[in-house]
Amino acid sequence: MALAIALLSIIVSMATYNYNPQHEVIGLLPAGGQATRISPLPCSKELYPIGFRSQQDGSLRPKVVSHYLLEKMQMAGIRKAFFLLRPGKWDIPAYFGDGNIVDLDLGYLVVGLPFGVPYTLDRAYPFVKDAAIAMGFPDILFQPDNTYKRLLTRLYAGSADVAINLLPFEQPHKGGMVDFDERGRVRQIIEKPTQSDLRYSWCAAVWKPSFTEFLHQFVAELEVERHKSSSPPREVPIGDVIQAAINAGLQVEAEICDRRSYLDIGTPADLQRAMRLLTSEEI
Repeated sequence: MALAIALLSIIVSMATYNYNPQHEVIGLLPAGGQATRISPLPCSKELYPIGFRSQQDGSLRPKVVSHYLLEKMQMAGIRKAFFLLRPGKWDIPAYFGDGNIVDLDLGYLVVGLPFGVPYTLDRAYPFVKDAAIAMGFPDILFQPDNTYKRLLTRLYAGSADVAINLLPFEQPHKGGMVDFDERGRVRQIIEKPTQSDLRYSWCAAVWKPSFTEFLHQFVAELEVERHKSSSPPREVPIGDVIQAAINAGLQVEAEICDRRSYLDIGTPADLQRAMRLLTSEEI
């Protein structure tokens, strides 16, 4: 693993991060969760203000957590994105509107099935099935700002179906830990292991229509099983779908972003840390 990291770091240092996408790239932001770990909040957690943004006149305005993710997408040349919402989170479209505030065309899709991120993402299938996808979690802060440009460069540089970012992560029980080889090919994603020797997790991904179709079929099969079973369905992580795609022969590649900047604001302690780090410009 040390050799893999060293070789990939050399590749990263030489990269120019230019890409020529074969498809329109559309952003997807799953926001269907209920924020039970941090409730109650006066707003959707994706709208929690963390830091400030400058206006044209030099004045400052609060900057909400999901604004950071949308900025990263916009910096990569992405022009369109969808928030995927559960019913009741109407404050998100009320705040962002048509997306002018982030220079993006924003749309909103409502998700009725609370069974995890794969179901949430599949709600967009009719609107994005022929596009490339840039996916990120709008309640997670991470660096670098050019993450999506780097991921799209990697996706279109070869034959990958999916490209994910890798960030050093020391809390395996909170994330999907990633095993990869010296070429950056992902071998395995292990969701929230109690203990792990793996050092990297992921929180952003881009993919081609081949994976969108795989995800759609995966969710369709889950739905068949759900209707057959009398037990409540388990929530399926998106990492499980990526792992199933690897097992089925799709190619998943990793882009190392070797900086310890990964903060999920889903708990009061993490939210407090994010606010403290932002004031010191570490995120």
